[in-house]
Amino acid sequence: MGLFSFLQQEIAIDLGTANTLIIMNDKVVVDEPSIVAKDIQTGNIVAIGKKAQQMHGKTHKLIETVRPLQDGVIADFQSAEAMIRGMIKMINPGKTLFTPTLRMVVCIPSGITEVEKRAVRDSCEHAGAKEVYMIHEPMAAAIGIGIDVEEPMGNMIIDIGGGTSEIAVIALGGIVCDKSIRVAGDDFTQEIEEYMRRQHNILIGERTAEQLKIEVGAAITELDNPPPDFAVRGRDLMTGIPKEIIVSYVEVAHALDKTISKIEEAILSALEMTPPELSADIYKTGIYLAGGGSMLRGLDKRISTKTKLPVHIAEDPLRAVARGTAIALKNIDRFQFLMKD
Repeated sequence: MGLFSFLQQEIAIDLGTANTLIIMNDKVVVDEPSIVAKDIQTGNIVAIGKKAQQMHGKTHKLIETVRPLQDGVIADFQSAEAMIRGMIKMINPGKTLFTPTLRMVVCIPSGITEVEKRAVRDSCEHAGAKEVYMIHEPMAAAIGIGIDVEEPMGNMIIDIGGGTSEIAVIALGGIVCDKSIRVAGDDFTQEIEEYMRRQHNILIGERTAEQLKIEVGAAITELDNPPPDFAVRGRDLMTGIPKEIIVSYVEVAHALDKTISKIEEAILSALEMTPPELSADIYKTGIYLAGGGSMLRGLDKRISTKTKLPVHIAEDPLRAVARGTAIALKNIDRFQFLMKD
């Protein structure tokens, strides 16, 4: 870092469907939900992140809340750009004399198309980035967990985010085989909403379903230390009057069963594609889980039962990808081959 280091800002962004994290100088400086609220008449952005999330599902007709990313990729270009710009502003809210040039490393799903990749790059450039590097999410997760990705050793990483589940086998600094499916945390939330409607005739919002998933979400019906039952409030579909019901983790496990099965199938399919030498390594090292979805109670046990392999959850699963992206940014020369420039 020379004399003009203050003129260059280096940031690592984990641009997620559910949350966006920005790391600068090894510190998480922004950790906000990926959501914006905008004024319908003028198109101006009213709120970003947590403030916009509080409005979600509660807006009147002049304000709408938008989630710019769907299934891990940018669905609404303008909102995404405004969100990235707003979140970069959050890093140093005070006006500075100089606007530092930005160098960004952004992580992208491994199943992303060229067009989707272009959208991410354009959004970052419009938000002020001079240099944009990209890294695949499973690779970033592996680096963030602390795996030496350059070793001739096979490691299997599963990153269950909000919009996509990324399953990859990594060896010698590259992704040997990967499977990216658009089934993840958001689908868990949707399944819970539908289950409540079918089983209990109660209509609940996305935020309530998300809260229910966090409080009593489970992947198996027998947990060693089960969470206490959770009171859910919503609208009774028969009478239209607000009502409250008590839900246990066993019900949520039943509701999520089908969706989790899809992830299990994808894991088995990725294991089938793995070269035999790497399969031998995976038998020894096991499977690593990262991403917010991996925090679902009992998911590691369920995957372990299905694959008969040891399953390890990353230390801080929500931030593993962002950490890995930050490490790649610091060692950009060493990890040059990971980046898509």
